[in-house]
Amino acid sequence: MNPIAFNDLEIGATYKSHGRTITETDLSLSCMLTGDWHPIHADEEFAKTTPMGKRILHGPFGILLAAGMSTHMPEFADPVIGATGLREWTYRGPLTVGDTVHIETIIESKRVTSDGKRAIIERRMKVINQAGKAVQEGIVGTMVRLANPGAAA
Repeated sequence: MNPIAFNDLEIGATYKSHGRTITETDLSLSCMLTGDWHPIHADEEFAKTTPMGKRILHGPFGILLAAGMSTHMPEFADPVIGATGLREWTYRGPLTVGDTVHIETIIESKRVTSDGKRAIIERRMKVINQAGKAVQEGIVGTMVRLANPGAAA
């Protein structure tokens, strides 16, 4: 896909990533990075007794997937300065080993900052499992430096 300039971004435009299957290694790394070895994550026999019936990944793992898998959804022609925040992130279902997920990104809004040299783009990101269910979603802001500040609309 060709990089998209700020002026060419359309509110409501939707992008879909490739799929990715969550692995046992993902779960182990999530436990190690967070230091959270709660039995719902680390003990298969315990997890069988829970409503999910199996181990689940830590909730924030979905945020990591969304951030990584949507890096180029779309690829911005204007240089990215960085993230401006994450809001309204909700957990609607579990992520488990063996799930295959993809990310859907929808352009929610865009605006030029008061100095006219930068812009904020907000995207709704959804982590969607193999059943087509959005298991996590929220709004992510990205700031770009406008390559052609005077022309921004």
